[in-house]
Amino acid sequence: MNSIFIIAEAGVNHNGDINIAKKMIDNAVLCGVDAIKFQTFNANNLVTKDAKQAKYQINNLKEETSQLEMLKKLELSHDQYKDLKKYCEEKNIIFLSSPFDLESIEFLDSIEMKIFKIPSSEIDNVPYLRKIAMLKKKVILSSGMSNLSDIEFALDTLRTGGTEDIVVLHCNTDYPTKMEDVNLKAMETIRKAFKTPVGYSDHTSGIEVAIAAAALGATVIEKHFTLDRNMIGPDHKASLEPFELRNMVIAIRNIEIALGNGIKHQTLSEKVNSIVGRKSLVAKVHIKANEVFTEKNLCIKRPGTGVSPKNWDYVIGKKAKRDFQKDELIDL
Repeated sequence: MNSIFIIAEAGVNHNGDINIAKKMIDNAVLCGVDAIKFQTFNANNLVTKDAKQAKYQINNLKEETSQLEMLKKLELSHDQYKDLKKYCEEKNIIFLSSPFDLESIEFLDSIEMKIFKIPSSEIDNVPYLRKIAMLKKKVILSSGMSNLSDIEFALDTLRTGGTEDIVVLHCNTDYPTKMEDVNLKAMETIRKAFKTPVGYSDHTSGIEVAIAAAALGATVIEKHFTLDRNMIGPDHKASLEPFELRNMVIAIRNIEIALGNGIKHQTLSEKVNSIVGRKSLVAKVHIKANEVFTEKNLCIKRPGTGVSPKNWDYVIGKKAKRDFQKDELIDL
């Protein structure tokens, strides 16, 4: 596994069509992510018949219906999820799916899903958190719509139930998230407050915030993607298309390399440059043997193959051991 675990969030962008879901898996593999994540739910267990859609969902669907009607169209069956997990295994990509109800937790555990991703909406759901905690599996906890006390509550519930391997994702649940609402520094606040690995679930447009999160120490980055942003559905507009997802992955992997080990040192590539770019002590005029080196007969010029100018004070006042022609690098 790469040091930064990158999740391509398919979510419900398959529009309830398993063939689209499989195409998304194919594209996620080509993009080089570590995992692809779906959403598992029984709409009747998730919302009441009168629950309203979010504003962004109404805007993206071009119609206003109940959440129940919307979610019914986006459901996949348990057999379809089994098929998707098998397909992921064949394609060598990790299958993930966020459960949104207790029944879905049991199902995903039954098909041996190794990592449970808790969506932001379930951060205060005690029976839900306890059920996942009992599994004692790795947990990724999203924290959208939350403050530190909400996160503390969820972590305490999970840890009391027996789960210790937890990553907390900073998140904003507006789709797409405005830059002024990102508050990326909160990721570090979470890390310091709870001494836990952190990451970022990104709902902004574009890829720059996810890349910044990588530079700030995210261990997990999640990003929505779609085959086509013009498809009708609640989340397509706030999702990356495959070529954008690929560019994000490349950028994050480059950032991982660029971060280095934190030790300040001269790299191998710089050693050659130091010869050309640094300077040495040079005879400003013709200097005779036994003549004293002074500020008037020495200067500092490239290349850096001679006596370093950091020895200036040591050299001034010393006698030349031989003649030096004008513009010749001196030696001692």
